[in-house]
Amino acid sequence: MPHSDISPLPCRELFSDLPPFPDNIPTAPLLRISLEKLLQHDSEEEERCWKACCDLGFFYLDLHTSSPISLDDKNRTASGETLLQDADQLFEVMKGFYDLDIKEKIKYDFKDQGSYFGYKGYGEGFIDKQGTRDRNEFYNISKDDILGLSPPLPSPAVLNPHRALYKSYIHSSHAVCMLIASLISLRLPLTHESRAAGGLPALHNLRARSGDQIRFVKAPPQEPSLRGVALGEHTDFGSVTVLFNRLGGLQVRLPPSIAPAPARPSSSSSPPLAAASDVERRLCEDGWAYVRPLPRHCIVNLGDALVKFSNGLLRSNIHRVVAPPGGQGGVTRYSLVYFCRPEDDVLLKGVVEGEEGEGKEVVTAKEWILRRALGRRKVDGWAGSGGTEGVSMRGGGMRV
Repeated sequence: MPHSDISPLPCRELFSDLPPFPDNIPTAPLLRISLEKLLQHDSEEEERCWKACCDLGFFYLDLHTSSPISLDDKNRTASGETLLQDADQLFEVMKGFYDLDIKEKIKYDFKDQGSYFGYKGYGEGFIDKQGTRDRNEFYNISKDDILGLSPPLPSPAVLNPHRALYKSYIHSSHAVCMLIASLISLRLPLTHESRAAGGLPALHNLRARSGDQIRFVKAPPQEPSLRGVALGEHTDFGSVTVLFNRLGGLQVRLPPSIAPAPARPSSSSSPPLAAASDVERRLCEDGWAYVRPLPRHCIVNLGDALVKFSNGLLRSNIHRVVAPPGGQGGVTRYSLVYFCRPEDDVLLKGVVEGEEGEGKEVVTAKEWILRRALGRRKVDGWAGSGGTEGVSMRGGGMRV
């Protein structure tokens, strides 16, 4: 079975208001999974999703649905279309926030209070052990705040009218994450105790305190000759991530067992691969490959928690964000993310049959997230902010 199953999309489905993603660069061969088929418990599609979770930990999720997604909350349901509509609205909401003056935005940087919620300014994070500064800004919205599980955090007036929208997006995204968690639970060799307790979904109760969050991301265009990394290589901290991108720039580092999809044949609108910029060729060295954004899809990837719960059977792959390729590099890049994470007090340790191995650190989900998130806000915090990158490379050797 080929790792990639991406059929051509009709022209009307393309991001027509943005420069096209170039055809002259190698891309990551992500499987394209149908949410509709997963909701219908299509056994072949479930097996393809399981394969993606084990092999790369990244896949496209086609959000076209006619079947509802259960929200497990007062018998309410949503749909893939609901999630797409919420995402479209949130892209506009975040632009309103980023238009604020920097003096207003930095009022909501809560790093010094030991919180990773709120604002992180451009260049206020570090992408490597040399102390290179990042090239983006983001704003994190706490799930617990929006659902009334924790005291409300201060937030800018421009964002406050949209709390109902945040709640809708949280419910729909979390439901997608729990659909994936349920599928994985059925295939993992869970211990009797873990399966009896409800498997992986039982560790991610929406109504329990956790580090779940919405993230708005903005990365302005970079000088063409200096285009490089905007967000350094990392694995995600939690369990399942739901990501919406409209421009390229996301890259995954492919393991030796998976080859990138080759550049497409050149056309009148795209130069041949040999004419791709030196920067783009350099950014595709050492196994790095761009992820092509697809309309009406989100990108789903697994995080560290599922690697730890599965004793390494599942994959949380290394990824990073670089300047968008080709003509897209001249456009401001916005991204929308939902991070689904275990409940704060859940211990990050194996829940499957077999020995975990001696000497493995066991921490709570909250401790893990705080260490990783805040560590990369300090110039001397890089060494202690790592995740499961070593497991991700599966012997491929990660360069630092």
